[in-house]
Amino acid sequence: MELRIFTEPQQGASYDQLLAVARAAEDAGYGAFFRSDHYLKMGSVSGDPGPTDAWTTLAGLARDTSRIRLGTLMTAATFRLPGPLAITVAQVDQMSGGRVELGIGTGWYAEEHTAYGIPFPALGERFDRLEEQLAVVTGLWETPVGKTFDFAGTYYPVSDSPALPKPVQQPRPPILLGGMGPRRTPRLAARYADEFNLPFASVEDSAAQFGRVREACPAVGRDPATMRWSNALVLCCGRDEAEIARRAAAIGREPAELRENGLAGTPAEVVDRIGRFAEIGSERIYLQLLDLADLDHLELVAAEVLPQL
Repeated sequence: MELRIFTEPQQGASYDQLLAVARAAEDAGYGAFFRSDHYLKMGSVSGDPGPTDAWTTLAGLARDTSRIRLGTLMTAATFRLPGPLAITVAQVDQMSGGRVELGIGTGWYAEEHTAYGIPFPALGERFDRLEEQLAVVTGLWETPVGKTFDFAGTYYPVSDSPALPKPVQQPRPPILLGGMGPRRTPRLAARYADEFNLPFASVEDSAAQFGRVREACPAVGRDPATMRWSNALVLCCGRDEAEIARRAAAIGREPAELRENGLAGTPAEVVDRIGRFAEIGSERIYLQLLDLADLDHLELVAAEVLPQL
């Protein structure tokens, strides 16, 4: 089981704060630093100083870190055209020496689209656009150097593209897809995803959706064993009840609710909870770290949870 750090900077974070978390995670031995891709806060937090762009952040971290992997949970397909997205991710992969992963989804948060003038079509069209985006991005990356790429898409037709630049990772950086959609999500994951991720899902719901994705793999000639399986859960770990309560209060949550829906409790409780996800095949847990100033939280989990996994 690998532990990765997952942040939500739209809730309020500067680049320097994100860099401090990424470096602390790298020093502590976590596998990756991921961030959300949102332009508007959620809930009652202030969101100050305002949003940061996911791929601008990762470009900076590519130069300001040295070993930790970097990625998004999840880039919204509504935010970027597929050709420029492929260029951006390939460039950040080059800047990082081949440490980038692309998590991508349909986009879901209507209010952030209206707040920043981003078109937000109906869900069916968003899935159609995501499918074309995946075809274009992977097609551009996987086209041999010296060849050109064409795609007869409805939304994103491509003609005679030189398909440059190329990422460092070959044939391409890993792609993460996720979500609980019962039909199109498993089919897209089977075709395009290197990793399937479920955020904030129960063990039981995760097992059911992992099963749907496994069942979708043979239809595209894929062995389900080639897929990685992961979950994302909010973290609230403490050495004792007082520390757990303090960390829960800092993010506006209750310890009992977090124990039920996240990764909360003492290190022993967190290890046990992770074990339940491991039993259904999950191989990575993305620890949603909401209090970015609490670097001791990272150090506690690295010292008392990681060695037991």
